[in-house]
Amino acid sequence: MAGALSGIKVLDLSRVLAGPWTGQLLADLGAEVIKVERPGSGDDTRHWSPPSLPDGTAAYYLAANRGKQSLTVDITQPAGQEIVKRLAAEADVLLENYKVGGLKKYALDYASLAPLNPRLVYCSITGFGQSGPYAELPGYDYIVQGMSGLMSITGPADGEPHKVGVAVTDLFTGLYAANAVQAALLSRQHSGVGQYIDMALFDCALAMLANVNMNWLVGGEVPPRLGNAHPNIVPYQVFKTAGDGHFILACGNDKQFRAVCAVLDLPQLADDERYASNPKRVQHRDTLVSQLATAFLSKPRDEWLKLLDAAGVPCGPINSVAEAFADPQIQHREMALHLRDAKGQDVPQVACPIKMSATPPQYLAPPPALGEHTGQLLQQLGYDAVAIAQLRADGTV
Repeated sequence: MAGALSGIKVLDLSRVLAGPWTGQLLADLGAEVIKVERPGSGDDTRHWSPPSLPDGTAAYYLAANRGKQSLTVDITQPAGQEIVKRLAAEADVLLENYKVGGLKKYALDYASLAPLNPRLVYCSITGFGQSGPYAELPGYDYIVQGMSGLMSITGPADGEPHKVGVAVTDLFTGLYAANAVQAALLSRQHSGVGQYIDMALFDCALAMLANVNMNWLVGGEVPPRLGNAHPNIVPYQVFKTAGDGHFILACGNDKQFRAVCAVLDLPQLADDERYASNPKRVQHRDTLVSQLATAFLSKPRDEWLKLLDAAGVPCGPINSVAEAFADPQIQHREMALHLRDAKGQDVPQVACPIKMSATPPQYLAPPPALGEHTGQLLQQLGYDAVAIAQLRADGTV
């Protein structure tokens, strides 16, 4: 069965996470993705271990490079630049996350490649975009989490700002970039020409703040750090229970709040005018939450979850990653899978979460070994065995 993006060829010159995440999603959806890497070392994340496979390939690299072909090319050499130009001439998409202007000196920027292939969709991913006072600065997820305001709303209300436990600004940028690439491909069907896409971690990080952004724009007050509480809904947070357990209560409306009060045997709270509506509960957050917190200490976590679930109140446990993979819902959705690489190694993977009835994601190959497809791809470009041997001898590939 052909994938949704079958027939689309992607040239992936990116490394680390945001760009490779984009490329992996496109590969899962059926695109042919060629990952261009530095000879000898490859993507930095290949070596970001432990943990790693028996051959030393880091888990970090395995997270973002499934379904790609690996071609090693030294783009600082003219012969290497020629290889990339030949690939770009027949590609539909090029992904790159070099510093602003980093590829121009090799004539591999959009202005240089577009005349060779006017249909090319060229996507650049940087920390701060191609323009503005910060354009020349390197982009790091952690720093962008801080600059965007995300860390200012993450962490204990009375503690220091915290980063999210995974590089979310990289990942969100990768998702935005994959959407932009597909939109540009659709646009090309009408116009016949490709276009340039300028993606910035800082832009995407600010955009993903969603309702928190709007709280500032509409309300004019700087959003506070609330720990596990919600700025707009009460009670909507983590509560401690007997036996040192914790759970999440997501009480989204007045009917659910009344049900919570019934479960806790505190009907007087539901009738209290201070807590009659969500805006009033937000206003009187401290007095209400303190009473709820005391009440929830009377029973173990799992008992509360059963009672609240039976009452129709959204709630859930706080799982470890191991517990999440063991969850029967995750197992039913087949979110964990195993692939075999060319060496016969078992390569665990997390499945693409997109479910499509006619063109589902495909897992045709695990993340490639460094340079695994170099000879094959060069042959497809017209290089004969002698030329390939010379390129290897020169260190070009």
